[in-house]
Amino acid sequence: MKAWWLLGCVVLLFSVGCGKSGGGFSERAAKGKANVLRYPIPDDPTTLDPGLVRDGDTIDALQQVFEGLVGWGEDNLPEGRLAESWDVEDEGRTYVFHIRKGVKFHNGRELTADDIKWTMERNTSKDLASPTWQYLSDIVGVKEHHDGKAGGISGIVVRDPHTLAVTIDKPRPYFLGKLTYLICCAMPKEAVPASGPITAVSQMVGTGPFKAAQYERNQLIAMEANPDYWDGKPAIDRIERPVIKDPATRLNKYRSGEIDIVALERQDLDAINKDEKLAKDLKPFDRPSIYYMGMNQQSYPPFKDRRVRQAFATAVDKERIVRDILGGVNKVAKGIVPPGVLGHREDANDIKYDPEGAKKLLTDAGYPGGKGLPPMELNFRDGRPDVRIVAEALQGQLQTNLGVTINPRMMEWGAYLEKEGKGELQLFHMRWAADYLDAENFLSYMLASYGPENKVGYSNPDYDKLCSQADSLLDWEARAPLYAKAEDIVLQDAPWVPIYYQKDFELIAPRVSGLRESLFGHLPHSKVRLAAD
Repeated sequence: MKAWWLLGCVVLLFSVGCGKSGGGFSERAAKGKANVLRYPIPDDPTTLDPGLVRDGDTIDALQQVFEGLVGWGEDNLPEGRLAESWDVEDEGRTYVFHIRKGVKFHNGRELTADDIKWTMERNTSKDLASPTWQYLSDIVGVKEHHDGKAGGISGIVVRDPHTLAVTIDKPRPYFLGKLTYLICCAMPKEAVPASGPITAVSQMVGTGPFKAAQYERNQLIAMEANPDYWDGKPAIDRIERPVIKDPATRLNKYRSGEIDIVALERQDLDAINKDEKLAKDLKPFDRPSIYYMGMNQQSYPPFKDRRVRQAFATAVDKERIVRDILGGVNKVAKGIVPPGVLGHREDANDIKYDPEGAKKLLTDAGYPGGKGLPPMELNFRDGRPDVRIVAEALQGQLQTNLGVTINPRMMEWGAYLEKEGKGELQLFHMRWAADYLDAENFLSYMLASYGPENKVGYSNPDYDKLCSQADSLLDWEARAPLYAKAEDIVLQDAPWVPIYYQKDFELIAPRVSGLRESLFGHLPHSKVRLAAD
């Protein structure tokens, strides 16, 4: 999970300014915190617009404000949000959504089916240039609408104010999962820019359990309880997300009681486990996500040679990275599809660590001892020490085992996403988090030549054929062997080097109850309660 729109230092309606990280938060916290849930965000939100968001930290903030027809439930299945029910017609091609009556936007107007159609057309328009518009490209007419060849999406039909029919190109068993993504969240056209991005809190008008209240760049994003929420007013009054980029500062603020939840880095776990008080607050969460090293043959031509990619994959000792660098708490990734996702296999045909074999592969490709290979950049995001130390370990292993020259470069998260989205990174270390629990979201969406998130230029007709066939079968027993064959092919072709599957650790204050969980993370905080300190 994934927004390239970089927010400038603009004046917003609700007290927006530029300042130092976390500025003013301690003062606010001291004035009163009884019914305010506080937990940090490690970087500024990459966007305020659900039509543009593609990274997990920002999604977690925006999902409190915006919601779509369906969302994830605690059983990791799509459940109704704005849609109270739906029917499937046309042998799996048409979904008819029955929209809840009485749902109100934050500006007081009642939601109708027309609003959902308008939102989807706005978010898939070429003018908005959403990096995630292709999440909806299965819907008939979306591609034509995006290309400016049609004045709307023909496959979305308003049957009446509370009934919306959505027709897709062919049966796709994972389609409802795609509709959970924030690009589908309903917005009122009178409050939201029709083509440009949302840039002000006053434009962040959704139907969610919380209303956007405040955004101060480099400082804070905050939301207040929506008293008219269709599922009942939240029990907490406010959510505050201070921007705290330094992990040590985040942890210290938790220790002092200034924040209620904090995500941890591996370097902190030993000390926390030895702390009798904090150890009781520690909670582990397995996530359907993979951290990998990508090799982009579009911006670094030597990676077009399969032997070069295989040499790099063979030179990476991911067992050592997980054991020695990450403290053994993660699971080594031997495949592309993570645990918890339909299609995960323990016995995928991954490339094994073999430094001598890596040297031979590079020699066979015409680069003995790395000679002749141009220096390359290894890019990774800021704000996450675990990402940095793994990137540094990758640099060391590749240089030692292959003799190549690698220049590590840490980048600000928004700038990194923009460069990655344009396919401009050469060698990079990052994460892909499931948007829905299906192998298609990893194998087809990320690595098929037709995949919208294929940012490495990988193409193999045999792989594409297997994925394409599996994508549209409804029977999992028929799909599974096709995806398995495809995964084995792509692992040996090595556009990616899978390294480890994600496992999160968080400290959660005892005063917090009612957190709802799915594999994707915390669900919207509509049921959270806070005990008095």
